[in-house]
Order: sequence, then C-alpha cells, then structure tokens
Amino acid sequence: MDDDRVTMEEAHKAFAAGYNGKVWELLEKSQRSEEDNIRMLHFAHASCAHWLEAGTGVHHQRGEWMISRVNSELGFHEAALRHAEICQRLTEDYADEMADFDLAYAYEAMARAYAAGNDRKKALQFIKKAETAGGRIANSQDRKIFQGDLNSGNWNGIR
Repeated sequence: MDDDRVTMEEAHKAFAAGYNGKVWELLEKSQRSEEDNIRMLHFAHASCAHWLEAGTGVHHQRGEWMISRVNSELGFHEAALRHAEICQRLTEDYADEMADFDLAYAYEAMARAYAAGNDRKKALQFIKKAETAGGRIANSQDRKIFQGDLNSGNWNGIR
C-alpha cells in the first residue's frame, strides 16, 4: 500500500503557493470581472492564511504585500494601507531574513496604498523609496522583475 498522505504543513505550503499563483493570474488578466476581483481578494487572504500556518516571517510579509497589492488594485485604499503597514513592520521585524527585493516591495505596497487613496504626495515619496531600494537589488533578474511590477498595475493616475 502506497502512503501518499502529506502533512498538514505540506498541505498549507501547497495551498499557500497555489493561491498565490491564482492571484497573479488574475492580477495579470487584462479584463477582470467583478467575480474575478472577489476571487482574487479571497485568494490573497487564503494564501497569507496558509503561510501563517506553515511559513516564516518572510512568508507572512509577502502575504501581507499580496493582500495590500490586491486591495490597491481594487481601489480599497484603507485595507491596502493597513496591510502595507503590516508588510512594512514585518519587513523591519525580519530584516535579517528578507531578500533584498522585499524592502523594495514593502515600499511599493505603501506607494500603491497611498495612490489608491489619492494621496499623491505620500505615494510619490514611497515610489521614490521603492525605486531606490529596487535599484539596490543585487540579482539583475530580480531587479528586472521588481521594476516590471513597479511599472504595472493600477496607480490611480499617479504613475
């Protein structure tokens, strides 16, 4: 008899990664329906919740970033800012464990949240911080991915 069972931790990690991928599919979709937007928001929360069960502080930070990004994309600025602030705090709390791109993405989350709330001044301040941190990303492929993400999506007319 084959024992193909997985542990709860393995299941949580698989669901976290799977829901993260579903969020990206929807974020990158050129025409999303209202149902797509609802699913995208729930998938972002589901991914983060599963990482909270089986991940690290880095996974939690990235999950909060994703929730903030989705809320920004949908124009829910208060929720976007709340999750961007959590992302920022986790970036500081787990600084020794973060990749160099995590700081850039934390600033990008703050910028998008302020953009979603039409706070142009604060959005531009955080865009500048994101660009500076993004320029410090050592790996050229990671830097290129970050710059692509920074230059895409809904900036509410600010970018």
